[in-house]
Amino acid sequence: MTRLPASFPDPEPDPVPEPTPTRGPAYVRMPSLPPTITYILIGFTVFVYVLQMLSAALIGDTSYGTDIVTLLGARISEAVDSGQVWRLITPVFLHGSLMHIFFNMYALFSIGNLLERQFGHGRFLLLYFLGAFSGNVLSYLFTQGWSVGASTAVFGLIGAEAIFFYQNRELFGSHARAAISNAVFIIAINLFLGLAPNIDTWGHIGGLFGGAIFAWFAGPKWILMGIPPEFSLHDERESREVMTGVALVLIIFGGLALWRML
Repeated sequence: MTRLPASFPDPEPDPVPEPTPTRGPAYVRMPSLPPTITYILIGFTVFVYVLQMLSAALIGDTSYGTDIVTLLGARISEAVDSGQVWRLITPVFLHGSLMHIFFNMYALFSIGNLLERQFGHGRFLLLYFLGAFSGNVLSYLFTQGWSVGASTAVFGLIGAEAIFFYQNRELFGSHARAAISNAVFIIAINLFLGLAPNIDTWGHIGGLFGGAIFAWFAGPKWILMGIPPEFSLHDERESREVMTGVALVLIIFGGLALWRML
């Protein structure tokens, strides 16, 4: 073995490669609020339908629209013209048949379970009634006769769902694309079915736009916070933005209603 001179530097050791970071699963705590408002709305709507049936039985006429509850709360444009503005909200609790209320409550249960957890109780309740109001206003403007049903509010939920997933598409990825496609499909099918008689298409369109406008300004915008591998969601939306969404829907659709009334 040859001994190196003292003045000759020791050879540098081979560089040690840096460890390659490994990818592991990340956990995101999703909102876990119970959909209390959804259940309350379903329960109250069913209660009102029972009152409709009892009222019809008391007067001995079970044909559509003859019970006292419907007469007092249905969307009747001439009655709204005379100042009965509550009829732009109350139809959301009234239904014309057992199948009518069943399909609307099933839709509310299916969509409300998701949206109430994301929006929270207060914003979800605002969304529901703003969708109902918007739908009944367009129905008031363009539909003859009477109309009742929660489909105005349900379409508001569908519009809000599409906007919510669009604004949070980076977080939800392929699930967002699937949810948006599903919402578009439901809207297209229902607008096609709206060509049939006795379907309040304008009410559906109004609810859809009202819910979408509110969600665009007031729906949650989630960002991830935390230390890997566990994250939680934080909503960037501020209260003033929620109030902006409420105000816009009320100004747009309230203004349309006033335009006809005046």
